[in-house]
Amino acid sequence: MTQETAVIENTTQEAAAKKEWQPTILGILCNWCSYAGADLAGSARLHYPETIRIVRVPCSGRVDPMFVLKGFQKGFDAVIVLGCHPGDCHYAKGNYYARRRIALVKDLLKSLGIPEERFHFEWVSASEGNRFAELVTEMTEKIKKLGPFEGVTP
Repeated sequence: MTQETAVIENTTQEAAAKKEWQPTILGILCNWCSYAGADLAGSARLHYPETIRIVRVPCSGRVDPMFVLKGFQKGFDAVIVLGCHPGDCHYAKGNYYARRRIALVKDLLKSLGIPEERFHFEWVSASEGNRFAELVTEMTEKIKKLGPFEGVTP
């Protein structure tokens, strides 16, 4: 019995040692384009890391800078915001508003001491499932090199 217990413990420890740290990325996606692109990537069975947790918003123009800060506060290693290409917004100007706000978010992150590399903003349309998968893969690799986000020291 003790020999079986020792084997189980060794197996568990070996499995834990083999398990590599994976970043968790918060993805805030526009419903009409980027979320549809993520859905296309899934439907097409494109391979991308399982590191992204998606929050769907009606429009990238709806993304409040506090959503990004809250993501870091909740322990995500990175935040990615994806919206429609300029001129393709379902609400006409939402992505233009998003572009202006994102510039402010970058300044805000910098002033808080959060590395700029941990945040990314991009346009992804509903037909760009490949682009979505590439972005998640690229972001995951970048964050793996940076390591886990350990918060901001005051």
